[in-house]
Amino acid sequence: MAVPKGKKSYSKKRMGQAHYGLKVMLGMKCPQCGEIKRPHNLCGSCGYYNKKSIV
Repeated sequence: MAVPKGKKSYSKKRMGQAHYGLKVMLGMKCPQCGEIKRPHNLCGSCGYYNKKSIV
């Protein structure tokens, strides 16, 4: 079976995980109330999604 030959240093481990960091969250304006909301999600302030009142 494949086994790592030696211990991976802290720096090499972190370099391999560099692309796992948090991404910048996109925000868009709600067409109903103008508040910033996440795309493809219900608006938290007015409760609209896809031009329909859900809440």
